[in-house]
Parts: sequence; structure tokens; C-alpha cells
Amino acid sequence: MQSVLLLDDDPLNLQWLQILVGRLSGVQALAFQDPQEALACARAQPLDLVVVDYLMPEMNGLQFIAALGAIDAMADVPVLMITAHDEKEVRYRALEAGVYDFLPKPVDALEFAARARNMLRLRQAQVRLNAHAATLENEVAAATAELRERERETIMALVKAAGYRDYETGAHISRVGLYADVIAQGLGLPLEQQAVLREAAAMHDIGKVGIPDYILCKPGRLDDAEMAIMRTHPQLGHDLLKESSSRLLQAGATIALTHHEKFDGSGYPHGLAGEAIPLLGRIVAVADVFDALTSQRPYKKPWPMEDAAQYMREQSGLHFDPACVQALLAAWPQVQAIGERLADAPAAPTTPL
Repeated sequence: MQSVLLLDDDPLNLQWLQILVGRLSGVQALAFQDPQEALACARAQPLDLVVVDYLMPEMNGLQFIAALGAIDAMADVPVLMITAHDEKEVRYRALEAGVYDFLPKPVDALEFAARARNMLRLRQAQVRLNAHAATLENEVAAATAELRERERETIMALVKAAGYRDYETGAHISRVGLYADVIAQGLGLPLEQQAVLREAAAMHDIGKVGIPDYILCKPGRLDDAEMAIMRTHPQLGHDLLKESSSRLLQAGATIALTHHEKFDGSGYPHGLAGEAIPLLGRIVAVADVFDALTSQRPYKKPWPMEDAAQYMREQSGLHFDPACVQALLAAWPQVQAIGERLADAPAAPTTPL
């Protein structure tokens, strides 16, 4: 059922309007003599049409329409104003204020019915259109969420494929993302950018899928020739991801390419320095090295977190962006909690042959 709000300070006029609304099918009248009570009603429940007299002592029709316009839910509700025949200036101002149509005094029953039905049909069409738009928006949002989840699953499959060939664990990937998120929060990055970074950080070493096993899995130190090949993995990762139009994969490409650059320009693959290194790369450089230091590797034991923190301080301004180091260390309890919660499982003891 549609609702029509009626406002007129004259009780006889208001009663006549109620009678006219009562003749319309599927419509209820909400009648008020007090403008403030009418506004309270407009705030409290959905309306489909407002019929208001212009000439009222406490608040005239134009003032009431202005107050009505401040209510968000009333933005698309048509307004029908009752005026005298000679009030052309009032009508002009009312049209500018958003009035849809006018009724002259005295209100004619047939004219009221025709104009009210037209505006109620218009309102009904608007409501249906808004509902359809909301449904489409929800469907698009659901489809977009599904695509993003599939994109994330594909990315994680690629990341795991690279990780299976290396010593890095799934926990390492998760920790790097969370450490990067801590740094991003400390730097005041927007929430949306933090979310992208948290996911994209997992792709930092995805280029290792292109590194030969004899290098990637070598337990000892790499020689110069092997190191040169290993240092191609940032470019390989970038080239793997760069063609995508996805914001997430573009961020992953940037991180893959730049997370081994150093703040003093001594890193690789391009020897970038300072703020020439993209911020995402600077953040993940800190997160990745910190986690590598505090993690078990075939060639080393994990460092105590305090020792790793001291190393980050010593390398601030050299290897690392000082602001990123400061952001990590400023959230030290949170950093410790991440390390403890996502600690790697102890290595299984070797059984003698």
C-alpha cells in the first residue's frame, strides 16, 4: 500500500483531502495540521506522495519543503502543493524547491485524483527502478567478490608452486603479508591500499618458478654465476604478472620487481635508491628480510626477534627505508604476536641410516 502525507493547518481542508485520498485504490492517508509532526512522520516511515498547502501560519509550504529536502529518504518522493490561482511567484519558487505539481484552491476532486494517481504511478516506477538497481548492484558485487576470490586462489596456487621448489613455507608467505600490513598501518596508508598490499606481498618471490632447481635448492652458498641467475627472479616475477589489468596483480608485479632494491641504491635488479623504489617494494623489503632472519633455513638457525630488530635498526637508511623500519618496530607487540602465532613447525629429526 502506498502512503500519502497530507499537511494543511485548516481542519476542514485536511478532512476533504483525506476523503479524496480515501477514494484512491491501495492508498492510505497520513494527515497532519502540525508541520513538525509531519516532518517526524517523514523521517519515521516511507512515503510515496506529499500534499502540502502553501499558506500556513507556523511554517509555509516552501519552508516545509526545504525541511523535507533535508531528509535523505524523501529525495525522490513527489510533492504536490496547493496554492491560490494568483500565486504565480510562489509557484516559480516552489518549482525551484522541487515541487512536482500544483493544485489550485478550492481543490477539485477529479483534478486531485488525476494528479495524485499520476504522481503515485511515478513514485511506484521509481521504487521499482531503485529496487532493480539495488538488485543489479548486489549481483555485480557478488560476481566481483567471486572473481576476486578466484583470482586470489589462482595467485596463491602460483605462490605455492614457487614455494614448493624452495625452502620458504606457507607460514613465511603469510607472515610477510602481515608484517607488510603492520608497516602499512604505521605509515598511514589507506585501508584499501593496505588490503591490496596484504595480498600482493605473497607474490614477492613468485619469479623463483623460473629459477633452476640446482640453484634454488642448493644447500650451500651460490657462486657468482649462480647468484647472477638467482638475481633474475625479481624481473621474472614482474614479467609474469605485469600484463594483468588486475590492481592486485599489478601491485604484485611491482613488489616482485623491487623488493630486493636497497634504500642506498646497492640492491638489484635496477639499483634504485630512496623514494625511486616504489613504496610497496620498500615495505615488503623490510617485511621479507625481517621474516627471513627470524625463520629457520637449511643453512641457518632462526635469529631471536630482538637481534633481528637490532639488525633492522643498523640497516635503516642503508638497506631499508627508515620510515618502514620505524613503522615495524613501533608495533613491536603486534610483530611478536604474528611471529609466535604463525611460527613454522619444528623440523623433523633426521633418522640415522
